[in-house]
Formats: sequence, structure tokens, C-alpha cells
Amino acid sequence: MEALKLHRERQGVTRKAAGRSWQDDDLVFASKVGTELDSHNVRRSFRAVLKKAGLNAEEWTPREMRHSFVSLLSDSGIPLENISRLVGHRNTSVTETVYRKQLRPILLEGAEAMDRLFPD
Repeated sequence: MEALKLHRERQGVTRKAAGRSWQDDDLVFASKVGTELDSHNVRRSFRAVLKKAGLNAEEWTPREMRHSFVSLLSDSGIPLENISRLVGHRNTSVTETVYRKQLRPILLEGAEAMDRLFPD
């Protein structure tokens, strides 16, 4: 909740700087003039954050970060259903299809559990 409050304060500063250009569409995450963020806005902001962190902006994309997020959750043993929910998928089949490589540890763990439950 604190992060959203801070974001609102920062957005107020951005709104004042935009002046009459600001379009009040009541968005939580908006461009510098209050409009919806498109992929170009997101990439530009993402690159700025990477540069501030001392990382090469050419080596990272938001998509790669999303895949890394799924990989880390999967490697940490987070259930597939939870991962699917966190990345906004309606069900686990999309998550399994798109992130098959990252989910291999979870799938293997499930298969091993079934082997233990139903030994030969």
C-alpha cells in the first residue's frame, strides 16, 4: 500500500509538470501526459532503470525479466497454480506452454512424487 501511495505522490508531480497536456483518464500507471502506457513507454522506462542500475540496457527486455521471474519462482518450488496467477494467466496450461523450460523442475518434482506414491 505504501508503494502505491508513493506512486500517487510522484504521479502528482508528473501531472503538474505536464500542465494542460495531462489527460485525466484515472489510470494508476500512466505516461508522462496521463495516457495509457504502450510498449514503447514501458521499454523506455525499463531501459532508464537498467542504466541507473549499471546494467546494459541492450541485454535485457521486460519479457526476459518476466521469464526470469517465472524461472526463479519455479526453482523455488512455488506451485504452478500460484505462478500462473502471479503472471496473469487464466489457467496453468498457458504458463506450461509459454514457460515450459522454466517449469521443468516443478514438473519433474511432481513426477517424482507420483513415482513415490505408486511404486512398481
